[in-house]
Amino acid sequence: MIIGFFLAATLAMPLTVKAGGLSELPREERKTYELLDPRLPTGESVFRNFRAKRAPPWKIGYASSYADNTWRANVLDEFTNELLPTFKKAGLVSELVVTQSNLDDNAQISQMRQMVDDGVDAIIICCSNLTALNPTIEYAYSKGVPVISYSGYVTSPFAINATENNMQGGFEASKWLAEEIEGSGNVLLVSGITGFASSDSFQVGATKALEYYPEINVVGQVDGKWTDSVAQSELQKFLAANPGRIDGIIVQSGAESGVINAVRQSGREIVPIVLGGEASASCFWRKNPEFVSRSFHFWPPRSEARFVWDVMMRTLEGQGPKIQSILRPAIPYTIDDVKADLPADCDPNSEDWLEPKDAAWWTADAAAKYFDNPADPLSWRPTN
Repeated sequence: MIIGFFLAATLAMPLTVKAGGLSELPREERKTYELLDPRLPTGESVFRNFRAKRAPPWKIGYASSYADNTWRANVLDEFTNELLPTFKKAGLVSELVVTQSNLDDNAQISQMRQMVDDGVDAIIICCSNLTALNPTIEYAYSKGVPVISYSGYVTSPFAINATENNMQGGFEASKWLAEEIEGSGNVLLVSGITGFASSDSFQVGATKALEYYPEINVVGQVDGKWTDSVAQSELQKFLAANPGRIDGIIVQSGAESGVINAVRQSGREIVPIVLGGEASASCFWRKNPEFVSRSFHFWPPRSEARFVWDVMMRTLEGQGPKIQSILRPAIPYTIDDVKADLPADCDPNSEDWLEPKDAAWWTADAAAKYFDNPADPLSWRPTN
């Protein structure tokens, strides 16, 4: 009841936006911007009238900040083995240059500047620090190179953010778990990487939702780094040092399988855990249908890869993004969806992910609402 009133009140609140940005979007799209991280830029994109500095095929840079989890592996596979060959065949992309900075901002900055100097036409970044890359992003912009951040955002006005609304996702996850444990009990938070926009925004949203459940206590937080092995190790340490009761765990996906393993290995009774699409964790659910009532696609990796690639291509093609940050909402899924995707003898150690059906994460209809001159990126050809 309380949470329903809060959401209704939130929906009724007018949005304060800059002309030419969020205010231009249709009402149904603006709903995704409710419960918004106030640092996320929603003004008019500087790339609205952008034209690529040369004709295709374009050279693309992917300055990745981290590689050691299944989510990043699925994204990179989608880039290199699906999107790159498709757009090469269409004559639109020549190559994809990939670097890894292993969470070192200075290394990522150096890699991005080198990409610009080596003649890339656009750069994709992921899950980065909010502000550390901003001067480099401006440098890229000054050379005619758009930078597109996905699954997290940067605050630079010279970037495009193609990301999920992580604050809203964290709120939805926390609200669901609170209802799952009937509004009372002890809850543990398993975060991503502190200081990264997606992790911090999700945690803020999750904490905000729990404020409406006074009988729920947050008993701790573990940094899971969106990685099963890290989350499993860190949670095992926490459980050994804290023998008290835990009634539910809010996990940032990429780590839920490790969390399940840690709880089971501790000898504790399994409790409701927020799931976010890992096939390994979904396999546990497949074999234990009463485990949870539903789960969410917060940042499905292959859908995210296609999303940011599509936004990048449309920008290079001069389709004119209207807004600095293009957001997608969390999509719930059920045990029936899991059963449709995974066989009864599914692999509990799978490194795959479940993805939203029918390209629901980012449809052509949705894209048309965010660009001035929408067209199928694969069918587009330069006019002169």
